[in-house]
Amino acid sequence: MTLNELKEKCEGCTRCELCGGRTNLVFGCGKEDADIMLIGEGPGENEDLQGLPFVGRSGQLLDKFLAAVDLNRNKNVYIANMVKCRPPKNRDPKPEEQDTCIYWLREQFKIIRPKIIVCVGRISAQKLISPDFRVTKEHGLFIEKNGVLMMGTYHPAAILRNPNNKEEAFKDWLALREKIKELDLNV
Repeated sequence: MTLNELKEKCEGCTRCELCGGRTNLVFGCGKEDADIMLIGEGPGENEDLQGLPFVGRSGQLLDKFLAAVDLNRNKNVYIANMVKCRPPKNRDPKPEEQDTCIYWLREQFKIIRPKIIVCVGRISAQKLISPDFRVTKEHGLFIEKNGVLMMGTYHPAAILRNPNNKEEAFKDWLALREKIKELDLNV
């Protein structure tokens, strides 16, 4: 199955209540065989309107972090979210919504086969790395799960709310660049 075929199936999803409020499905974007995959929490208003992940102010900051370490959503990373439809009023996706939607994310993993997953924000890190994950204490650390390296980092929206964490977050992206070099990934 291709990502486009999976996206077509996902567009018909009605497994949870979030589908009723979406303008557009926010499936994901980027290089379809990327070694680096970023997983956010859920689409916000701008993402819902455009059907693409991380396109608002948070996305602009994310793009700056990516560019600083020679990564680009159109060339060498793939970006997706825990849930594919916008939660009302940009609230955190509920655990049951994540559990319902994780099927689509797992299928994306199977197709893309990333070597490194960056969990962008607490929600994805707690779901994919550990339920006890604390971004303020464990950001930038790599752990291996099922043969894939995973790292959690600050969500760009959290940095916009608290710019004091920007330097720490940037260190995470530098650590990612070093890990890419260490693994000799072709990105």
